[in-house]
Amino acid sequence: MADAVFIPSFLRAALSESRMLHALLLACTLLLGGAAQAEQIRDIADFAGVRPNSLVGYGLVVGLDGSGDQTTQSPFTEQGLTNMLSQLGVTLPADANMQMRNIAAVIVTANLPALSRPGLQIDVVVSSIGNARSLRGGTLLMTPMKGADGEVYAVAQGNLLVGGAGASANGSSVQVNQLAGGRISRGAIVERAVPLHLSSENGLLSLNMHEPDPATAQRVVYAINSELGRTVASAMDGGMIQIQGPLSPNERVNFMARIESIEVLPIQARPKVILDSRTGSVVLNSSVKLYRAAVAHGNLSVIIDTTNTVSQPGAFSGGQTAITSKSDISIESQGGSLHLLEGTANLMDVVKGLNALGATPQDLMVILQALKAAGSLRAELEII
Repeated sequence: MADAVFIPSFLRAALSESRMLHALLLACTLLLGGAAQAEQIRDIADFAGVRPNSLVGYGLVVGLDGSGDQTTQSPFTEQGLTNMLSQLGVTLPADANMQMRNIAAVIVTANLPALSRPGLQIDVVVSSIGNARSLRGGTLLMTPMKGADGEVYAVAQGNLLVGGAGASANGSSVQVNQLAGGRISRGAIVERAVPLHLSSENGLLSLNMHEPDPATAQRVVYAINSELGRTVASAMDGGMIQIQGPLSPNERVNFMARIESIEVLPIQARPKVILDSRTGSVVLNSSVKLYRAAVAHGNLSVIIDTTNTVSQPGAFSGGQTAITSKSDISIESQGGSLHLLEGTANLMDVVKGLNALGATPQDLMVILQALKAAGSLRAELEII
């Protein structure tokens, strides 16, 4: 057992105060870190070259239960079937009139993930381009999928999964969701890898920001240089950062993984209000500010009431029965009194102030535009 060490009382008090100060600083750091909500670099930026690629192909779906294309109205379906059968060694006469309802022409799309290698299986989406009523129960035949350069990078084939449902009887029909499109999970096999160019000959890597912003780019540069203890990153502009990386491929991968795991505090987003004119949705982010204002908004409604009356002629008069219509039109205007909106920078208070107006979402869009024009709403309006 080790001998006990004698510590003077004044030194013990100093150590105790030091521990308390360290604990207090640690608690403040945790509180600030929780409020700051730092993000990893992988969530706000990507290395240049590490990106997905779009693939597309033309194919045929067979095995449909009479719900396929009408070949007389979709000649490309018959042409595609003729080309496919000729490749399989089946020769059709030139005057062949094929009337088939169990086949449909489709477009197959997929996203080829970054760093994909041959043999990887990816999901594909199959969409009808003819007049097929449904692709349920169909099977996609082998379809080459090409990239933007015209090269084949994957081959798709498999049974479709259609999420919709449909039924018809005695001239009536019921349909739920979409029947002219489906999905094949892991339905395509990658046959060729996309050439990847991560860095130049001197080892320079480019980091592209998801949302270009000079302030956030500056913070990313500072975080990378502080983590590595030397100057390796520099901002070219608000959207791209150049990093001096190692030349060895193995060291480069480790270096990129370390860069992506560094935490950065992004700059606060600009205040923005999103207005969807089709659905009436209104979305505000946490940076929206509202200054003191008075708002009055009234509703205008037009009501048209149409009544049909039957005019019956007298007996033996030789006249004919006629139907006449009478329309009563009334216009009602509901007055809107002034409502005072208190200025605030808190999102919940902004929402409470707007809800106090009692306006519908469509009316709220007009009010927000008026508040923006008056300078009371400090936010960017974006209509989608």
